[in-house]
Order: sequence, then C-alpha cells, then structure tokens
Amino acid sequence: MNSTGKSHLPFRDYASFLAARFDGKVQKLSVDGGFGCPNRDGTIGRGGCTYCNNATFTPPYCSPCDSVTRQLQLGKAFFGRKYPDMRYLAYFQSHTNTHAPLPLLRQRFEEALAVEGIVGLVIGTRPDCAGNDVLDYLASLPAFVIMEYGIETTDDRLLQSLHRGHTFAQAADAVCRTAERGICTAAHLILGLPGQTREQMTAEATRLSALPIDILKLHQLQIVKDTPMAGDYALHPDHYPLFERPEDYADVLIDFLRHLRPDITLERFTSQSPDDLLIAPRWGMKNHVFVSLLRRRLTEGQAWQGQLYNQTASL
Repeated sequence: MNSTGKSHLPFRDYASFLAARFDGKVQKLSVDGGFGCPNRDGTIGRGGCTYCNNATFTPPYCSPCDSVTRQLQLGKAFFGRKYPDMRYLAYFQSHTNTHAPLPLLRQRFEEALAVEGIVGLVIGTRPDCAGNDVLDYLASLPAFVIMEYGIETTDDRLLQSLHRGHTFAQAADAVCRTAERGICTAAHLILGLPGQTREQMTAEATRLSALPIDILKLHQLQIVKDTPMAGDYALHPDHYPLFERPEDYADVLIDFLRHLRPDITLERFTSQSPDDLLIAPRWGMKNHVFVSLLRRRLTEGQAWQGQLYNQTASL
C-alpha cells in the first residue's frame, strides 16, 4: 500500500480491507457450529446443491463434536506458532450458519466472541435464511461482523439447475436488508457453470455491482467427489466446459473485473479442493500463484477493476 492507504494492485484486495479496519494481522479461523442445511434436511429441499461437498472446505481441526471454543483454540494453536500476535475472525463456514433458532445462534456466536483473540465473526449462510430477527441481533453485537451469502449466480435458470432452492431476487433482498443494518456484506459467486457463456459471466459483474456488496469471493466451477454434479459429469462431460487452463479462467476474470464496481473488495478468485476429492479441473496451482498470474495479465493488458463499470447500467 502507498502513503494514501490505497493498494497498488489493479483490484481491491482483502488484505488491504482488513488493514484499514484492524491494527496488526487478522486472519479467519474456520469453525463448525453444528448447524445443518435447509436444502438437505427437507426445510427447503433434500440432497443439497449439486456441486456441494462440505469436506472440500472444512479444515481438519473443525468438528461439530468439539465446542466452538475448542475448535478456535485448536486453530489459534496452529497459526499462533508463526504469528503469536495474530488476531482472528471466527468463520462459521460449514453448512448454513443462520439455520437455527435465534437463542442457539446467540449462544454459538457469543461463545466465539468470548475466546481470547477473536475480534469478529464471519457467518456463511444462504440468502433465504436471513430473517430480520437474526440481522437485528447481529447488528447489535459490539463486534465486527461479515455476513457472507452464497449467491453463486444471478441467473435463476442456473440456480434451479444447481438445486439451490432460492432465487436471485431473494439474494438481492437479503443483501439489501443486511447492508441497511450496517453489517458488512459479502457474496460468493461461481464462474463457469454449465451453459454459462463468457458474456453471461461478465454480466454477473454488472448485476452484482447494483447491490450493496462490500466483499466478493469468486471461484471457478470444480467437480468434486460425492456430489450429484460428479455423477452427471461422469455421464455427460461435454455438458461441463470447465476452465482446463488457469490462463483461460484469468482471461474471463479480467472481463469480469473490468465491469465490477471499483469499491468491492475481492477476497478470493479461485478455490482448490483437496486432491483426494477433486475430479476436475486439476490445475496443480496454488491460489497465490494464480493471483500473481491474474495480476500480471491485468497489468500487461492495462486493465483494472471498474475500468468499464457503468453505474447507470448496473441499476
């Protein structure tokens, strides 16, 4: 960052976002709060989203058999060896972390905030599980809170094919109600879904830019084991035009970023599922290496986030 506090990167990065809000290093620590998913337990549907396997993003120290306190202590012990002064955001990541009665949510979240070194919460959830009572409670907490919504796509047709069980209108409503309460709002989006063209992926940036989103997490579509999508992929691989090369995905991201509102923070661009669960695409490239690749291609192409952003078009 330069003396004005602005990043030299051609996009707004998450490290700078945290640095503007906290003194010293802050990192997320995943925790499994023991919540379920309404798209699995019959509340909304059964079987879950076609691409989803929670094992792909749950660290080994996270177990609902352990208390929230115990999981955070284990996570702190792991990272604290290298960064003894690190502080943390408790990241309720697995499943749907507002899918429970408010008294239970209150108990889990406040237990996390009582752990030494925890300075805030990140709550991963679905747009259709954000009741006003929950949002009012989160807004009342004397701690930094990020509400992270799995939007995945702005296309209702694709949402239906993914068995998401919600519409983009529901996502937009949840984001707006969250932002109205002053809660930091994040969104998650998958690029490269079956039948999605490059032009449609770029259009996602325009539609999301119209929402009061603070943070955006992106990743390429991955086929992982033990999911309905994996079974369909085995039968119809031609239905899944995956990004076989990271360079191809980077080129799509450049178009996406050029149309994205310039003040949205980009927390993530890719995801790499565990090797024993990942079917395709298998890049063998770590996330930080991909970010370097993307940054280089943006610089070479004299492109940057928001370069083609049109506020009128996004409304």
